[in-house]
Amino acid sequence: MAPNVEKIIQSISLGDQDAVQLLLDNYNTQYAECFFFNTEAQERKKGLAASLLGFVGGQLQPAVLRACLHTLRILSRDRRAMGPMITDSALLTLTHLGGINLRQHSQQQDKAKIQDQKEAMKVLCNIIYNSPQARERASALSSIQGLWESLKQGIWSGAPPTGQFYKLRLLFLLTALRPELRLQLQQERGVLVLTSALEQRLVLRWTDGNQLIPDSTSSPVSKEVSQDVIEILKIIFNVAHRLYRQEPDEEEAALYRRLAAVLHHCLLLSCDGADTLEELQGHTVNILSALPLTCLDVLLAVPVGQASHKYEGVNMDCVHALVLFMDRRLNRGQKLKEKLTPVLSLLTESSRVHRETRHYLRQKILPPLKDVAVRPEQDSTLRGQLVRLMTHVDTDVKDCAAELLFVLCKENVSRFVKYTGYGNAAGLLAARGLLNGRRNSGDGQFASHYSSDSDSDTEEYRQARSKINLVTGRVEAEQPDPMEGMTEEEKEKEACRLICMINRLSQDQIIQPMSVTRDGRLAPLWGHMRSCTEEKEEEHEEEEQGLSSMPQGLKDKTMK
Repeated sequence: MAPNVEKIIQSISLGDQDAVQLLLDNYNTQYAECFFFNTEAQERKKGLAASLLGFVGGQLQPAVLRACLHTLRILSRDRRAMGPMITDSALLTLTHLGGINLRQHSQQQDKAKIQDQKEAMKVLCNIIYNSPQARERASALSSIQGLWESLKQGIWSGAPPTGQFYKLRLLFLLTALRPELRLQLQQERGVLVLTSALEQRLVLRWTDGNQLIPDSTSSPVSKEVSQDVIEILKIIFNVAHRLYRQEPDEEEAALYRRLAAVLHHCLLLSCDGADTLEELQGHTVNILSALPLTCLDVLLAVPVGQASHKYEGVNMDCVHALVLFMDRRLNRGQKLKEKLTPVLSLLTESSRVHRETRHYLRQKILPPLKDVAVRPEQDSTLRGQLVRLMTHVDTDVKDCAAELLFVLCKENVSRFVKYTGYGNAAGLLAARGLLNGRRNSGDGQFASHYSSDSDSDTEEYRQARSKINLVTGRVEAEQPDPMEGMTEEEKEKEACRLICMINRLSQDQIIQPMSVTRDGRLAPLWGHMRSCTEEKEEEHEEEEQGLSSMPQGLKDKTMK
């Protein structure tokens, strides 16, 4: 039987707390998992929400208050019925119940009070997520300031944080949906405070030698801590993503290096649940890909003594974790633009500026070629997976995959074609003006950073090199000559027929014949031929003008 909303409202108006609790418990049980709503009951739900918001402002029994907040949480899922919940008085009531009142100082609270605050915060999260007007009013009411102060008190108190998750979730929603609040948080040294929050939740401390020391216990991070860390990482990204490719001052650089060191630790965490670890690492990578490049050397500046993966005397645990993370995202093959491009960009930029990272990644992704009988995109290795993405329908995914492989080849065209095949490489080469195999002066701004390490070939590759089809990147089976047995007249006739077919397709704008220009880019074939003809005519005219201006005797000698 459907709950009688009118009866609930009547009991609230009479102040009968026992009856209200009984009716709301029934309502909450029936609609606990309801996320789809009909339009007929909207007005009744608005009336119920308005009554409840007035009711929770008074002195209620703890169980009654909890039931009221639970009902408000269910009602706040319906965007069309939340009119009473987006008023200033409603927002102030809920922020007070959530423990983020500006005039309220942090005090030791019992578990029941903490649970009530969580329930109020859940309601606020739904309201802020569903209503642009509520976000605007929350910003005007300085809700974020009270929320921020509440979180800072918990961080600086040094006590183990409890019940912070929904406060962090609300802060994430506000900074994600209101750009001016991101700027406000940045101006209030938000990155520093949130970095300290990460250190507190993960029980990290700094030594005198500026080394980060984790908690002595090696057990996996609990689900509660992991969830808090994930929300903090999401907020940091909202605040810090504007830093991408900016040149920080000395104070900012020190802050971002400290953050990068904490993020290094986040990449190497073990968590309860593979999905939780995947999400945590994903948000960590998002922030790292947004930090200034000059601060990423911290990822390698870790003592090599306890490293599980070393290369050229450098601790490669972090880089190895990124490779494993990339591999998992490649295998899942879902939402590649959102899930994969950040780690591809991070590995690309790190490889550009750190020789050790590039060498290690080349060893993992582009080892010396052995099997040249398989097309690069059909290979099951990391190289094959990345080469397949070079022809992906999403331009961002395609460009990021190609750029990483190009950088691992030290932006060397012949090496790039060797590992990917010319057919797969053509897109990047055309965009860079490198189709003619020559580098233009404007390309390869990091070329001078690359060391002169050699690209050693295997014996298998050296033996098969002359037989490799550069377009497909593999040794092709010998094909019979299609013109074998044809006379010269038949060959000429076939060539004319082919030209006519290409011309017809071109005129119907089904295909457009292209050619490579002098600067290594693609241009329409007919336009290129016309340009070359005009250049030759201009050169011929200049020669004639030069001859006409010569003395007759010198002209005769020149024309002999």
